[in-house]
Amino acid sequence: MIKKYIFDNNKHYASKWTVLLIDLCIVGVSFMLAYFIRFNLSFNFDVQRLWAQLPIVILLFLTSFLISGSYKGVVRHTGIKDVYAIFNAICLASIGTIGIVLTNRYFGIVDSFTIPLSIIIINSLLTFLALTAARYVFKICFESLIKNNETPTKNLIVYGAGESGIITYNTLTNHSKMKVKVVGFVDNNLQKVGKQINGVKVYDKSILTKEFVRFHSISEVVFSIQNIRPRQLRTLVNEIVDLPVKVKIVPPVEDWINGELKVSQIKRVQIEDLLDRPPIKIKNSKVVKDFEDKVIMVTGGAGSIGSELVRQICKYSYQSLIIIDQAESALYDLQQELKQVGFHNFIPVVSDIRDKNKMRALFEEHKPDRIFHAAAYKHVPLMERNPYEAVKINVAGTKTIVDLAVDFNVEKFVFVSTDKAVNPTNVMGATKRIAEMYIGCRQQDEKTKFVTTRFGNVLGSNGSVIPLFRKQIEKGGPLTVTHKDITRYFMTIPEASQLVLEAGAMGKGGEIFIFDMGESVKILDLAKNMIRLSGLHFPDDIDIKITGLRPGEKLYEELLANGENTLPTYHDKIMISKVRDIDYIKTRTMIDELCISNLFFKGNVVQLMKSIVPEYISNNSDFCKLDTDTKKSNPTEDLKSKIPQLNS
Repeated sequence: MIKKYIFDNNKHYASKWTVLLIDLCIVGVSFMLAYFIRFNLSFNFDVQRLWAQLPIVILLFLTSFLISGSYKGVVRHTGIKDVYAIFNAICLASIGTIGIVLTNRYFGIVDSFTIPLSIIIINSLLTFLALTAARYVFKICFESLIKNNETPTKNLIVYGAGESGIITYNTLTNHSKMKVKVVGFVDNNLQKVGKQINGVKVYDKSILTKEFVRFHSISEVVFSIQNIRPRQLRTLVNEIVDLPVKVKIVPPVEDWINGELKVSQIKRVQIEDLLDRPPIKIKNSKVVKDFEDKVIMVTGGAGSIGSELVRQICKYSYQSLIIIDQAESALYDLQQELKQVGFHNFIPVVSDIRDKNKMRALFEEHKPDRIFHAAAYKHVPLMERNPYEAVKINVAGTKTIVDLAVDFNVEKFVFVSTDKAVNPTNVMGATKRIAEMYIGCRQQDEKTKFVTTRFGNVLGSNGSVIPLFRKQIEKGGPLTVTHKDITRYFMTIPEASQLVLEAGAMGKGGEIFIFDMGESVKILDLAKNMIRLSGLHFPDDIDIKITGLRPGEKLYEELLANGENTLPTYHDKIMISKVRDIDYIKTRTMIDELCISNLFFKGNVVQLMKSIVPEYISNNSDFCKLDTDTKKSNPTEDLKSKIPQLNS
């Protein structure tokens, strides 16, 4: 009957007034026991005086309980803070009792209230022990009933027996809705191995074998190691990825909610956590001064990079922020997100950068000082099939914004480019390279400072490989990889956006900034790791299918073109590319011709693009036939030979 009542009401909590009443009863019993103990377990004391003193003592403890709030804690979740509250309440009541006794002794207000000091001390100790024990007994009984009634849904291992690991253990085991059992801790510190924490044994990492996991039915391993580096985490994860377990990680202490770890914050290890590259952090940023009292415009502001640029810009002091994007729903979502976190100094504009009249009207109205141009079509296979649209947005759209920036004397223009603009093998990369070249031409006017930034793939951006793999894993596979040797550079969205802002602030005009992307990642290995991190096995649970290179796709990406090398900046992750000289007048004329031909569907725009960008050699595309015999080579093999030089 008791069990049934508890489980039927386990979502309800005892009234705080009930707890207070029980506490006062314990105080009364403890006070009587204190007298009994003080007089050698006999009744050789004035019992009438005891009954006269008891109401005053209870009243003093009632006051101290109300002041300290010790009765407000949820008894089934009693912790160290609740014990502190009880201790403070007892100290306060004891001091009050001593004060009244001394006052009464000298002034004789109440003859019967002369309690020996030893009884006050004994009563304090008994009350503290009784109140604390009562809470913990109830907590243990409740947990025992829960465990006896329902078996744990999962067993897990906590990797790390330090302070963070202990907090993780307490968080997991004290959560009322989770039915878990921590089988053990794992730690590399041999001094901890073999000992116990809260009755749970600490093991060496060598016990993490398939036999141990199966014997104890372990379903998860939770990494709870603070300040762990990505390379160290990757090494540890690689040691257990072949086990049939899910791998989770506890976030850094600074990310805990109000300094306390919540179960919801313990997340699956993401592939981003395993990148062989320390996170990029900007120190002594120049962005603060660069944005002060400026009007900032972001095109493509609702896209992956654009929206993160907006989020970061909102944290600075500026005059106003204009966000332009043609995607109404995405822009609306960003607007609501910014408002919910308290940012209101921005103007969302639904518009297309190809609309010259609308763009001119916006420039006339807002007169921007800084422009971050992130609007672009970026999906390689789609643009390979739709070169007209690629040129219209990536070249003509960029040309429109660039020309308006010069006409309205914009101080600085930052262009978000891509590594696919380097020795392009596809339409998208070629259009971005042409946009870079046009920006270089307009830099010669010396009215606006034009800055270009190049970086590789962005983790989690729309259409990137990692979200695709996640969806394929959810559907049971297979994961699709275009080539077994294909590699890519990766960077997180916040890092890329942070570096774009910093490069824009340091730019003097005419530079192409490239970012240190770390080591390139083999996509096949990335796919295997994602399968393993999902608690599955390749190829038993999920297979990987090689589909072949898509039209225009490279095996290896570059950040530098032939004839380019780099100069350092004050930030070791940002370098300046020394671009080879071009004929600015001729190039600008050819780009104008490209935009006009594209507008009126005259001629073959891809052929014109190849004449503007001589290094543009199509790969695995219908446009390969446009390349001359002198251009016909295997760009992939050329790139392989450049990899060591590029990395250096």
